[in-house]
Amino acid sequence: MEYRDKTLTCVECGKPFIFTAGEQLFYAEKNFQHEPKRCKECKATRGSRSEGGRREKVQTPAICAGCGKETTVPFRPTQGRPVFCSACFQQKKTPAQQQPAL
Repeated sequence: MEYRDKTLTCVECGKPFIFTAGEQLFYAEKNFQHEPKRCKECKATRGSRSEGGRREKVQTPAICAGCGKETTVPFRPTQGRPVFCSACFQQKKTPAQQQPAL
């Protein structure tokens, strides 16, 4: 299949951007089902990369599902899934690790 550059519109800033033939080939090789929705500038802003090229740590405020205290977690919680403070998370994790081997 021959790919040609395609102009798409960014869902965040509304500006047009080029989805190149090379990018389309890459998407096809990786079996990606959807075209990109954001221009490179908006992707870079959304990724919050620091100067070293690494992602900055995210600290999101949350309420612990175990003890009800306010806490921060190093990720963006998924709606409908419980979030635990580090103490409750350790308590929840520890019993599973202490099960005897069969």
